[in-house]
Amino acid sequence: MIFDYNVIWEAMPLYLGGLVTTLKLLAISLFFGLLAALPLGLMRVSKQPVINGVAWLYTYVIRGTPMLVQLFLIYYGLAQFEAVRESFLWPLLSSATFCACLAFAINTSAYTAEIIAGSLKATPNGEIEAAKAMGMSRYKLYRRILLPSALRRALPQYSNEVIMMLQTTSLASIVTLIDITGAARTVNAQYYLPFEAYITAGVFYLCLTFILVRLFKLAERRWLSYLAPRKH
Repeated sequence: MIFDYNVIWEAMPLYLGGLVTTLKLLAISLFFGLLAALPLGLMRVSKQPVINGVAWLYTYVIRGTPMLVQLFLIYYGLAQFEAVRESFLWPLLSSATFCACLAFAINTSAYTAEIIAGSLKATPNGEIEAAKAMGMSRYKLYRRILLPSALRRALPQYSNEVIMMLQTTSLASIVTLIDITGAARTVNAQYYLPFEAYITAGVFYLCLTFILVRLFKLAERRWLSYLAPRKH
């Protein structure tokens, strides 16, 4: 078998357009997912049973159902209801891009909330006691000590979540979006070259993953260096 480079070269503009779409989906979903995950993470460590229970139920349901099912429910399922179709939200909910970003953001918010909650629980008691000894209020304690420390400690786990979300964006092609995987499907449909089409998509994802891993390694080196064992 000979790899058909000419077809891939001709389709490169399509792949590059898919790359832009993938990066947009990833950035938007991670941004809004993190915004939602911060209060959810705080709710998960709350000592109030109702507050904790609501956040637990949300993360349990989202993490316990497939991403594809969630995407289908938002993109196809909501359109079933006439009230939704006649509402002011329909111009947004009829958009594949909006629905994909919404589904991805909801999904990543649940996983990220658990990551943040775990990091908050792992905060050393010494840091908390020192802050209390200085007379910090509960608000200042979270703003200056707990959240900054927890977010730093969450970097290794969050990097895995970001990479998983990068791969999850490939589901967007199922709802008509031309991301990297959508570009590969289009090339395969036109030229009947599945190996060339999908191996090229795989190379794109592999390169993006490598870049993300390097970026997170640099971030960890900058913000987690104080946790590294000292060399004698």
